[in-house]
Amino acid sequence: MNDLTPVIEIKNLVRRYGQRDAVNGLNLTVRPGCCHGFFGRNGAGKTTTIKCLLNLLRPTSGTVRVFGLDPQADEVEVKSRLAYVPDAVAFYPWMTVSQALAYQASFRAHWNDDLEADLINRFQLDPTRRTSELSKGQRTQLALVGAICPEPELLVLDEPTSGLDPIVRREFIETIIGAYQSTDATRRTVLVSTHLISEFEGLIDEFVIIEHGRELLSMSADEARGRFKKIRARFSEPPSKLDLPFALDVRHNGREVEVLANGNSDVLRGALAAMGPEELVSESLTLEEIFVASNKLSQRNP
Repeated sequence: MNDLTPVIEIKNLVRRYGQRDAVNGLNLTVRPGCCHGFFGRNGAGKTTTIKCLLNLLRPTSGTVRVFGLDPQADEVEVKSRLAYVPDAVAFYPWMTVSQALAYQASFRAHWNDDLEADLINRFQLDPTRRTSELSKGQRTQLALVGAICPEPELLVLDEPTSGLDPIVRREFIETIIGAYQSTDATRRTVLVSTHLISEFEGLIDEFVIIEHGRELLSMSADEARGRFKKIRARFSEPPSKLDLPFALDVRHNGREVEVLANGNSDVLRGALAAMGPEELVSESLTLEEIFVASNKLSQRNP
């Protein structure tokens, strides 16, 4: 794989279960060295897509390439270069934390022992404790430690914060992704599938939102924040009429008006300014707000 080869390239992927298309013509490109968000509601087709990437499911049609390789024909090479953490993890119950990690390391050509020791200490995992005695959150922590210690080229995370305490979720995932990308950021790529988007705000470089197995929106995080804006206006009296047909969404509560803009914030801001508000401010939407807005956009343009 050269520097221009996508780490993941999916073209027109279809995966059908009986008469139902879990994935329906999906296209996805993930470039090297980025943290790529794979967003969608539960049942949108995220896990099915990932299983096709890992050759755990065979596509009904379309093509899937990882490192420019076919994950079915070149399964050993593909899997030797990536690590995967599913939303539900399991270990041999009789193994201790230390034994579980040693078992995983035995299948890898490279393993960072210093990183393992640092993360075990940071997450306060007892190396002598059996995996059957760990909480769900601790098992997730252990799985993530095992995934990044071989320092793979691609880290695939499917709902990685499942089972973690909400208070520590964001700090934990920042630590994991930070530790993974710190040694060679240009060659460390992350594909993270989640519907809890706010936890990854600031980490995501690019993202795709899917719905019913189809691409809904795909762009860089910076481009999305520049395109989707929230404009708030406050008037001295409740406005009698709001003529904003090109707004993505309009919320009107007494003297307060909130408008969502999709690439036309200057036009909408000008229309509100012409109405003489006492206050007029605008700001970029968060990735989670963009996710919600994209679904509104899809409802307008089915």
